[in-house]
Amino acid sequence: MDTQRRTDFGPPDFRRFLPPVIKDNYGKWKYHEILKPGVMVHVGEGGDKLFTVRAGSPRLLGTKRIRKYAELADKYCGGHLRFTSRHNVEFLLTDEANIDPLIKDLHDLGHPVGGIGPAISSIVHTQGWVHCHSAATDASGVVKAVMDDLHEYFDGTKQIPGKLRIALACCLNMCGAVHCSDIAILGVHRRPPKVQQGLNKVCEIPNVIAACPTAAIRPSTVDGNPSVEIDESLCMFCANCFSVCPALPMADALNDGVSIWVGGKVSNARSEPMFSKLAVPFIENEPPRWPTVVQAVRKIVEVWADGARPYERMGDFIERIGWPKFFKLTGIEFQKEHIDDYRYAGLSYKRSAQLRH
Repeated sequence: MDTQRRTDFGPPDFRRFLPPVIKDNYGKWKYHEILKPGVMVHVGEGGDKLFTVRAGSPRLLGTKRIRKYAELADKYCGGHLRFTSRHNVEFLLTDEANIDPLIKDLHDLGHPVGGIGPAISSIVHTQGWVHCHSAATDASGVVKAVMDDLHEYFDGTKQIPGKLRIALACCLNMCGAVHCSDIAILGVHRRPPKVQQGLNKVCEIPNVIAACPTAAIRPSTVDGNPSVEIDESLCMFCANCFSVCPALPMADALNDGVSIWVGGKVSNARSEPMFSKLAVPFIENEPPRWPTVVQAVRKIVEVWADGARPYERMGDFIERIGWPKFFKLTGIEFQKEHIDDYRYAGLSYKRSAQLRH
């Protein structure tokens, strides 16, 4: 095809960016093993070796830090690195002698090395107060506080039975992987948007009404001016209305906070994929270090680490010991929010994340 006449080129071919050792051994890897925390090796059928060094990353990065990564990649890896879906940065080496010097340089930059195999990986999270207009909590702040407390499970200082994946979404829209993570921190709003005076002067009311997926917004009149009213029983706190109308703010310093969910996973090993289930209904925001959230997450991790079998994920562990015992061990008080009364999905419905014909 004449490239001068093409209008849709699509994404570039990923094979252009693969390191030579991966190109040469694509589909021909014989085995892989973990050498030490944060370091693993893939061995090809012909004997080629690819070493991976994984370091924790804060996700929100400045250009100076990215340039530091690039300098390390040029120095030790022939310029090859990659970012994982959970914000780790992985350096891909072919010279085993470069592993320890690279780890030292990463530690000097303040980056722990770990997160491979039976360990906590970096927490995947959303934007939070840094950027998102519908956030009920801060993403970066909570994640920083939690991982500062749990870092020994990342760098291998403390051993755990298997993988532990933690996620954070700063509102119920769940831009993060909270529905399928072992432990999930989910920001929640507890009050509907507040209708401000003069809404009709800054917003198009028909668009505001159409933006609501549950038909909770209706036309109204305030002091003779066109406005809207919100049926709180129908509102699901998605902030779609605020996306199209700044006169419907959702943030509420007194009533916003987080909930904690447990037991989700994407893995198909030992049991089918599972969705997360509610553990702690609400914890108020406590910036800058969120001590109650940190304490709750640590307690859940410790209960799982003490009682799980080798390679047993959080959801499998809970299903084995039973939810009543899980609540007792973690000290979580059972509340009315734990009762699943969603009337459109009975116990006989398929509730797994795995779909088969």
